[in-house]
Amino acid sequence: MSSVPIQQLIGIAVVLLWLAVVVGTALAIRHRFPEQREWSRKVVHIGTGPVVLLAWALGIERWVALPAAIAVTIATSLNHRFRLLPAVEDVGRHSYGTIAYGASIAILLALFWPAQPLAVAAGVLVMAIGDGLAGLVGPQVRSPRWRLFGQGKSLAGTLAMAGGALVVLILLQLIGRGQGLAAPALPNLIWIGLLATALEQLSGYGFDNLSVPLTTGLLWQSWAH
Repeated sequence: MSSVPIQQLIGIAVVLLWLAVVVGTALAIRHRFPEQREWSRKVVHIGTGPVVLLAWALGIERWVALPAAIAVTIATSLNHRFRLLPAVEDVGRHSYGTIAYGASIAILLALFWPAQPLAVAAGVLVMAIGDGLAGLVGPQVRSPRWRLFGQGKSLAGTLAMAGGALVVLILLQLIGRGQGLAAPALPNLIWIGLLATALEQLSGYGFDNLSVPLTTGLLWQSWAH
């Protein structure tokens, strides 16, 4: 067996191990805090994001990454329908967020992987970290609140989204420049973070899980130099 398939198998094994840890942690949190259904879902939401960095570091090829992302999207669709893992899906509201999240990762991989890994990482991690923090901080911190398209929003959650997105983008810029890869300048990163935050406000049925990653990834690639 050549070294390339072995490398891919090792990469798959590491990614699967990471995902198993994330899901196991979510299930443990769901068991420990059954009244906080959003917590376990956000653990999965945030924990899934670094898979892109793992795949990049481990050299996972497109022919492995893209089918895997499509398979995960199909699996989340089945879980949405049959509630096989409630810790991932059950949030007490009608949402296609997990399906849209998987679909956005698959689309970003189809567009940019592996030639522009930072565009994929930007789209996925801004959603994973920024939106994840918004979902955790918003309900816990008292601040002005409002509703858009039936979804509750808060100033604390919105600031957490904006701050998390900007930190992610700046870190990716530093990583990219350290690797000799093109990345947007700081003013453009700020615009990307603000637009991602605005799109997160329009989160009816969880479709921000599609609009935020795709917009972020496309703008990153368009403004990278």
